[in-house]
Amino acid sequence: MGMKIGMIGHKRVPSREGGIEIAVEETALRLAAMGHQVDCYNRWQDFSRKEDRAPREYRGIRLIRIPTLSHPSLNAFVYSVLAAIRAVFGGYDVLHFHAEGPGAMTFLPRLLGIPVVATIHGLDWQRAKWGRFATRYLLWGEKNAARYSNALVVLSRGNQRYFMDTYGRESVYIPNGVEMIPCREPEEIGRRWGLKRNTYILFLSRLVPEKGLHYLLEAYKNMNTQTRLVIAGELTKNNDYVNRIRRMAEGDERILFTDFVQGRVLEELMSNCRVYVLPSDIEGMSISLLEAMSCGARCLVSDIEENVETAGGYARYFPKGNVPVLGSCLESILGEVEDLHDREGQMSFVRERYSWDTAVQELLHVYENVRKKTTVQI
Repeated sequence: MGMKIGMIGHKRVPSREGGIEIAVEETALRLAAMGHQVDCYNRWQDFSRKEDRAPREYRGIRLIRIPTLSHPSLNAFVYSVLAAIRAVFGGYDVLHFHAEGPGAMTFLPRLLGIPVVATIHGLDWQRAKWGRFATRYLLWGEKNAARYSNALVVLSRGNQRYFMDTYGRESVYIPNGVEMIPCREPEEIGRRWGLKRNTYILFLSRLVPEKGLHYLLEAYKNMNTQTRLVIAGELTKNNDYVNRIRRMAEGDERILFTDFVQGRVLEELMSNCRVYVLPSDIEGMSISLLEAMSCGARCLVSDIEENVETAGGYARYFPKGNVPVLGSCLESILGEVEDLHDREGQMSFVRERYSWDTAVQELLHVYENVRKKTTVQI
């Protein structure tokens, strides 16, 4: 008999807004296809739209809207409180919290005897964008997730060590999977922006400080190259960091902002870039990096532990935050013969190591054990 599972912590499903949203959707779809009832608690802050607030369905997943505020420091807090209160009355076999902010509410279902799983997608409190209140709230969420969850899931071995060293808490290591990106010809991106194969450097991620786009822009602007820089990420209005990035790029016609992309356009951008760059200061486990690797793109990433663990020996690394070395690495790659890197080996590595089907089977094992009040380590 299937389980009834509640998912709390993402922004919304379906969505490609971030790695958490992708992970929740991929996991929930597979669980639903196996016969489990999965409810995803979506954040809802567009009160101007007269929509039916009753639960809806998406490919077998039940979607439950939870109202929250648009303020970045209060959004997750208000949502997490309301979602947890509603969920404890949902008759769930397991409640699965995602990320440190929502993890603050793990105590409520646990105290009521409901099995709780918490997945830490990264150490969110370390991110530069948060103010004092948000940072303290995220740390509280981290502590509660470590203390109250029946099972704590992490995406990297580094985070596994962190929770043991900091809280003496065992955790279960289950890396994300990835949907292999099909290799596409540059048809749509050619029509829209005149892009051709191997004529551009690609940054594809959220435009937030910890992703390190400012390092890439600084390095690129010091380079004498006609290879374009394509920045694919949502251009959020009235956002301080997005405004900073726009100012840095101002006057350089080689730089292209595409705004948010998905589907065929994303696949074409990944398939045809000269090099994909991820200069992040902090990561949990980058699904964008996995997607780039899955279609054979050459990858240049910062040497933080999470990136090195994810990419193995199939990416080139530079010291985090080191703009001169980043620039010299880019110049070296642009000057190389196109087929120097092991494209087929890289794609096989991703296919064999990062499977959503495997991740879901391991997660089901965790669910079954927390229902029995048994702790499992992997």
